[in-house]
Amino acid sequence: MTRFVMNKPSIFDEQYRVVSVAEDAIVIEGVLTGNVLTIVKPASNNPIVTDDFPPGKLIALSDPSHEPQN
Repeated sequence: MTRFVMNKPSIFDEQYRVVSVAEDAIVIEGVLTGNVLTIVKPASNNPIVTDDFPPGKLIALSDPSHEPQN
């Protein structure tokens, strides 16, 4: 008997649609799952702006654990 193990999908495996943008947060919704995520940006001099993330724009998340170390 062969068993197939399906890995639980990661949040990095999906595309998201921008729902709303605030100065310190962006709300996105998964295209396939409908999961809603709020990404909060720590205080900085560069606020999140709707010019970069207009509502309806499709985006993908990248896994920071796969980024090269400094």
